[in-house]
Amino acid sequence: MIYINLVLQYVKDSKRIRVIEIEESYVFIVDIDTHTSMPKKELYTTLATEIEQKELLVIADPFSRVVADSDLTEVQIQKRDEDWLTIQEYCLKHIDELLQKRGRESKIKEIAEEMNVTPTKVKKLLSRYWQRGMNKNALLPDYANSGGKGKAKSLTEAKTGRPRRVNISGEYQTGINITDEVKLQFEHVINKYYRNTNNYSLKDVYHFILRDFYSDRYKENGEMKYRVWEADRIPSYNQFYYWFKKIEDPKKDIQFRKSAKEFELKYRPILSDSKSETNGPGTRFQIDATIADIYLVSSYDVNKVIGRPVIYAVLDVYSRIITGLYVGLEGPSWIGAMMALDNMVANKVVFCKQYGIPITPEQWPTHHLPEIIIADRGEFEGYSVENIINNLNIKIENTTAYRGDLKGIVERKFRTFNGKVKQKAPGAIQKEYRERGDQDYRLNATLNLKEFTSLIINMVLYHNHKIIDKYPMEKEMIADGLVPTPTNLWNWGIQNRKGRLRIVERNILRLNVLPRGKATVSRAGIKFKNLLYGSRQALEEQWYLKLKNRSVEIVYDPRHIEKIYIPHDNGMDFETCILLEPSQQYKGDFLEEIVFQQQLCNELEETERTNQIQLTVNTDVAIEEIIKKAEKNKKQSFNQPTSKKVKLASIRDNKDVEKQLNRENEKFDLNPTAPSEKADVIDFGTKEKLNEKPAQTNNSRLFEKLRKKRDEEFERE
Repeated sequence: MIYINLVLQYVKDSKRIRVIEIEESYVFIVDIDTHTSMPKKELYTTLATEIEQKELLVIADPFSRVVADSDLTEVQIQKRDEDWLTIQEYCLKHIDELLQKRGRESKIKEIAEEMNVTPTKVKKLLSRYWQRGMNKNALLPDYANSGGKGKAKSLTEAKTGRPRRVNISGEYQTGINITDEVKLQFEHVINKYYRNTNNYSLKDVYHFILRDFYSDRYKENGEMKYRVWEADRIPSYNQFYYWFKKIEDPKKDIQFRKSAKEFELKYRPILSDSKSETNGPGTRFQIDATIADIYLVSSYDVNKVIGRPVIYAVLDVYSRIITGLYVGLEGPSWIGAMMALDNMVANKVVFCKQYGIPITPEQWPTHHLPEIIIADRGEFEGYSVENIINNLNIKIENTTAYRGDLKGIVERKFRTFNGKVKQKAPGAIQKEYRERGDQDYRLNATLNLKEFTSLIINMVLYHNHKIIDKYPMEKEMIADGLVPTPTNLWNWGIQNRKGRLRIVERNILRLNVLPRGKATVSRAGIKFKNLLYGSRQALEEQWYLKLKNRSVEIVYDPRHIEKIYIPHDNGMDFETCILLEPSQQYKGDFLEEIVFQQQLCNELEETERTNQIQLTVNTDVAIEEIIKKAEKNKKQSFNQPTSKKVKLASIRDNKDVEKQLNRENEKFDLNPTAPSEKADVIDFGTKEKLNEKPAQTNNSRLFEKLRKKRDEEFERE
């Protein structure tokens, strides 16, 4: 909403403007930072768009102040009243003409002649009236800015401030005054050298000033050299330090020299606490993860070091009680966070019993859902979060990156856990960097994962019954004689405050925190990640026929791919799908292993694809060569003219001939090296060899038969 007297500031150049009039679709503005400023006409929609796009920011009116006449001098009141009278009598009656650029100069000249002053005087008076709020006190003179402690002094040729030290000759070093030009030099160098990540000291920055602005430059052996001027021609370090302190901006300096994140993390003012954002147990839970400062060994072989475990903790902001815990090797990731959320609603008596720790429900009474979960951006920006929000009605607040202070309670608890681990447990990281000769703490690893989890559970139980230092106690708590332990605060808050606690079945929570995906229904089954599943409902409702080539949303656990689940009833129930026989080979594998195998198969196929293309090309070339050679041989052979009918009619006989020829070539000879001897024909009477005509072979008989048949056909024609 734009209204008259609204003050706005441009983000780009920090220029400030005031709206002095609105006329239908136009707005008249003036620049409030210049010496004189005449109205400028802008489209209302343009200004509104710039405000909406945050190119223009609405700011407080810098001239809006309460001034009582009793606080003003007679001279101030007299001058203000005179100028106000002038505005009333000479200017306001011509205000419509003065707003418009066309004709403004001539109207100002007319007013100046009528008042018997210069046009510049009228411009200054109008500018002050428009720039400072268009009221009577807007015309007050700036006497309040004159003189006084800490104010800039009017400079003369003589140097202001205390004199410099006496030099060796017994004379004072004169020095220079810090003029506006020198201040600009200071500001330029501070922005360039001090406000950056090089972390130059103020002494270094002062030397840069002298080098850049108060030295002669010359080259020596091809290198640029600087000769600083005499002491009476340069500003002193004390002068620079004085003006640096006047223009110092601690927030900006830290953000530029360190980072904006580090400022927010370590230096920002702390004016509130986490508890002020809650009104009872279950309003806000904080969840975070840390990698424990200890190395563990395998539960199967104590000689094998398996690395450092991950600890996930869920903590109630109001009572500080830990409501969920996960100690394992998953993460930091969504799987680890999912395990902590699962533990959040679990029965803690049963959970502790798994690790040999007997407790009563009163020792760890939490198994509830919160209203809000405060978490890191990484794990809680996936699609599973939408199910928590939509189906379980839990709001997720993601912190910005590297802002552990926004989850300060759970972060402090991790520091406590790690500190206790370093004191007690073997294999703990004692310092960040080992020096030469130090023993490698990884070789001292002794605890396995189950034993370390038991250790952390005992720390959690201790925390839940330990007095919280500096807890912001309420008056009612003190009146009830409450000892501020997490368990006491939890129970007291449930009875006396508006808690947001809800209970949900553990399987329903798991259904809503497990990762989701898309499966395709086909005749072969429900296909997910190239694995085939089947279910009772799919068979009964004939999905494989009715929903063929349709996709369905499924829920899965990547650590147990044998089953997937189809949610229904708004995430409050599910249908279980079992791995079918064709995919049973992957029954014991993790999803990441299956995906890796499929990727490997695709990579092998892709690698071979180039060879396959080359093989196809070479095969095509070989086929074409054979065909070309056959066509060439056919053209070169004797072609006896034959009718189409005869040619087609002789196909069977031709095949018989060709078969006999092929049989000669295809016949098996198990001993081809042994020559076959031809038997001699002997006349029994004379005992002499006879010269017989060789018998005709089957081939020759067939050829003869074909010749006769062909000749008969020609004679008939």
